[in-house]
Amino acid sequence: MATGARYKVPFRRRREGRTDYHQRLRLLLSKEDRVVVRKSTRHIQLQLVAPDAKGDMTLSSAISTELGKYGYEGATGNTTAAYLTGLLFGYRALKEGYESGVLDIGIQASSPGCRVYAALKGVVDAGLDVPHNSSVFPSDERIRGEHVAEYMEGSNLPEVFEAVKEKILAEFS
Repeated sequence: MATGARYKVPFRRRREGRTDYHQRLRLLLSKEDRVVVRKSTRHIQLQLVAPDAKGDMTLSSAISTELGKYGYEGATGNTTAAYLTGLLFGYRALKEGYESGVLDIGIQASSPGCRVYAALKGVVDAGLDVPHNSSVFPSDERIRGEHVAEYMEGSNLPEVFEAVKEKILAEFS
């Protein structure tokens, strides 16, 4: 480890690899609400967060475990669940009166077609205004789970996807 009079110890969250403070500062200076997407191996979580002098305020949120209420029985950490969670989040945010935000993916790697962008596609399809480039979205076949259904015998993920999507649409229309 570097030592000396000129060495500055990074902030704890930077040392742990949890926060990119340069990116966070740019997002905070924009003074726009942030659509925060966080993923783990088992779940996807979305929040609409507003910057405040006292600390960030969460305005709306959705997590992939809530999809069980709509009849979704699959894994909650895959691309299909990410899209459906984004759709649920987008409709909730619109119902609560929020119309726009800017995407915040934190320190997650940005690769086209990943679960973060599947969640963003759900948010955009719900009608929330988030600046994006549609070339990073995963394909519709991947979102519906057709790439898994052909390898898993007896998998009805595309049918379950459509049923859950209809239930979410019915609740918020």
